[in-house]
Amino acid sequence: MSEAASSSYSLLDPHIQRWIWRQQWEHLRDVQEQAIPVVLAGEQDVLIGAATASGKTEAAFFPALTGLLQARDAGQAPAPLLLYVAPLKALINDQFGRLELLTEGTDLALTPWHGDVSASRKTRFGKTPGGVLLITPESLEALFVRRGTEIARLFGGLRQIIIDEWHAFIGTERGVQLQSQMNRLEVVLQRRIPRVGLSATLGDMSLAANELRPGEGEAVIPIVSTHDEQALHVQLRGYERLPPKTSAKEAEALSRQGKDVPIEDVTHGDELVIRDHLFRHLRGQSNLIFANRKRDVELYAELLRRKSQEQRLPEEFFVHHGSLSRDLRHHVEQSLKVGKPLSVVCTSTLEMGVDIGSVASIAQIGPPHQVASLRQRLGRSGRRGDPAVLRLYVTESSLSPHTPFLDRLRPGVYQAAAMVELLVEGWCEPPPSGYLHLSTLIQQVMSLIAQYGGASAGDLWRSLIKSGPFRQLSQAQFTALLRAMGTHELLVQSTDGLLLHGPVGERLVNHYGFYAAFSAPEEYTLYHGAKIIGKLPIDSPIETGGLLVFAGRRWLIQDIDADRKAISLVPSAGGILPLFGGNAGLIRREIRERMRTLYIEGLTPSFLNRGAARLFAQGGAFFRDAQLETTPIVQEADQTLLLPWQSDQVLNTLALLLRRCGLTAEREGIAVTVQKSDSDMVRRGLEHAVAHPPTSAVELATVAENKINEKYDEYLPEELLCSEFASRFLDLEGALQTAGTLLDRP
Repeated sequence: MSEAASSSYSLLDPHIQRWIWRQQWEHLRDVQEQAIPVVLAGEQDVLIGAATASGKTEAAFFPALTGLLQARDAGQAPAPLLLYVAPLKALINDQFGRLELLTEGTDLALTPWHGDVSASRKTRFGKTPGGVLLITPESLEALFVRRGTEIARLFGGLRQIIIDEWHAFIGTERGVQLQSQMNRLEVVLQRRIPRVGLSATLGDMSLAANELRPGEGEAVIPIVSTHDEQALHVQLRGYERLPPKTSAKEAEALSRQGKDVPIEDVTHGDELVIRDHLFRHLRGQSNLIFANRKRDVELYAELLRRKSQEQRLPEEFFVHHGSLSRDLRHHVEQSLKVGKPLSVVCTSTLEMGVDIGSVASIAQIGPPHQVASLRQRLGRSGRRGDPAVLRLYVTESSLSPHTPFLDRLRPGVYQAAAMVELLVEGWCEPPPSGYLHLSTLIQQVMSLIAQYGGASAGDLWRSLIKSGPFRQLSQAQFTALLRAMGTHELLVQSTDGLLLHGPVGERLVNHYGFYAAFSAPEEYTLYHGAKIIGKLPIDSPIETGGLLVFAGRRWLIQDIDADRKAISLVPSAGGILPLFGGNAGLIRREIRERMRTLYIEGLTPSFLNRGAARLFAQGGAFFRDAQLETTPIVQEADQTLLLPWQSDQVLNTLALLLRRCGLTAEREGIAVTVQKSDSDMVRRGLEHAVAHPPTSAVELATVAENKINEKYDEYLPEELLCSEFASRFLDLEGALQTAGTLLDRP
């Protein structure tokens, strides 16, 4: 590449220019041209938005490394440091390998830091900090807690912070934890540290910018790629639920007789049909197969592997999710990267920016839950100028006289179709905002006390609330939080007013699980002989002699060691699917409104196959027969359904408003169902809600029964628990407007 071809190329360090030349790049990407001078200046926060594999990582690292090398060569003291934060250890490992090539010949220190990195490498950084530190939020939290007095020395030369996959952090507990950590670094260093966020393009980049620098988003420089356009080939395939060959009761009886029951015999017929379609169309090339649940990931990986064995074909189907061992995940990632033809059944672990090269297509089993996630996954396909290819597989209930009302609408097919249309139009969900994140605030209070060996209430307020990411909290709420932490013995106060860890707080902080802001079920390590194959979250009973499907294989549980939290496995012909937890997320209003439009217009989208078109027609016919366009309140047996085609937050709020009137209401998919009621009772409930609304969503949240969702919610007093619940799950204004609209219709 010649300097004349690029105004930004000449700004880069010669080592980086040499790397670009070796890659035989003819020009820089548009996002790189825009970002290099801004990031190199190192004075402002920058948010770089671009699709997967569009060069946004290099757009940040080219100038940031150039600035780092210039500062080092100028003799900056302390030694200049670049901090890179990523949500996955695999992403850190991947970036470390890329940076090794990029900085070849510079003698720049590169330090990956997570649980799998050797102690010697970490000790080396501790003695001579500088270069590039690649870390997860959890490992960064551990540094604050265990080496709090050294933070100023370790990060004294910090120039910039690069946050990869920023969209994956926004609105999550890990995201607000990272916001707090970045602010705490600035408090220690007593200076502003520029932040560079790398993100998939989002529906509202201004919200993402405000999350990058809370309260100052307007000052963040947004750089968005103008070359995200990509041809898309998509097919939505629809199926009706078919029973398995052998029922669960029959399989259990056969197992008691010592007979092996093939997994195919206890798998639903529609899942076998989907297996066959994946097998026929994906063999011989690289593909990613996403499923919404780890259970389905394990199921399809095993079914596809066995199909290959039966036909005596090379094994091409593998599994990838966060519970697998590092070695198994790394093997899959490297195989994809070198271009081996294999298809990987995975969760969102391969949605992130780990470099796995290009894949021929993306498969999605089950309706997607977010357009933004679907868009991110599609970025893996068609990365060499070919169109992106998406296959969606959706199963609906089989029709019978007993099929529930909502299932007759075929909502899965309509949701998937609505999301594809919105995706093609360029829409995706804006990042969530407005949550209080009180559970993570509890964690950060205890972490900051560990960092300094104690803190006053004023110190905590200034570091975490006034200048930190929890600024939506009032002083009264913060005081109530600290009192609750004292009541639960998380904190104690010394005679001079200093806040210290109480006995419960001490126990929590000294446990390795403290560093993660999110909660997770207890995990057991799975062994085959001496080899670790992964970790199984135990949220259902297990027993010796039981059967299990994991890592795309079937196993017999040989031994359970509760003290070591270890399970020994041996291969088996049988197996049941492990139950993994997970949250599907909340559906937005725009998706539900598009679904309603599809029902009303009745035009079958061109990307539906014959099966999906048949389900689509069935759902549309039932919508019209039930007159749902003009009658959103309908009676079904002894229950009443509300179908306002609104967001899940509005549906949650409507359900609580009706419960407040004494009705048994709950959100069920696309609707609110009210048990043992008729439409007149429900209308009276809505009229009462509109005439006598609660004073706030917080007051309404008192009606909700189970409000504990995050790791430390159990320590919150009821009022704060209600505030947290309301900020996440309720929309009172939207629900009251919707109630009025429902009442205006006959």
